[in-house]
Amino acid sequence: MSLFRKLFSSKSQKEKDIIKSNERGKYMPKKELPIDESFTINFKENGGKFLYCDSLDEVYDNLNNIILENNWEDQSVFFYDKNLKDKFKSSQLNVSTLLSDCSYFITTCENLIANDGSLLVCSNQLAEKKLNEFPNNFIVFATTSQIVFNIGEGLREIKNKNAAKIPTNITTIKHFKLQDEKDFLSYGSSTKNLYLLLLEDL
Repeated sequence: MSLFRKLFSSKSQKEKDIIKSNERGKYMPKKELPIDESFTINFKENGGKFLYCDSLDEVYDNLNNIILENNWEDQSVFFYDKNLKDKFKSSQLNVSTLLSDCSYFITTCENLIANDGSLLVCSNQLAEKKLNEFPNNFIVFATTSQIVFNIGEGLREIKNKNAAKIPTNITTIKHFKLQDEKDFLSYGSSTKNLYLLLLEDL
């Protein structure tokens, strides 16, 4: 190859392919992330604490670590869900029957919403109480199969699972850290210190 060709030749095919893969026009749609990854990113941006678990044993270990980290060993916990209470019986938690006496609340949720990182809950988890009636500290147990793209999909799942009687008090929990006072979008929402124990079940 002549010296001039080396100096003035166009980029190699490999270099062209790299440029093509790295450059996207400004009018091209954004590449969509998988919904589990999208949920994780948005949930963390909302201030949530996320603990991924491969097994129930790992769920129990992480729960114990949360309790130790927050010095809740002598504090009371509240459950609405009897099945969930039975599931965590081996953790020997200090369970109270009075919500007002509890420092933290362990619950499930209906769905995890990927596009905004929120948790969809209803009367199955909260009865008819408002979020601000619960302790500030939430521990939510959920599975990866509960992740849906948006709230519309979550509402459809609630309707399909409860065709005979649709639950009431449907709401989302979205704010997991103290918001800037100037952030009017979060005004009136109930901020929770929230841990998510997410069990892989797919």
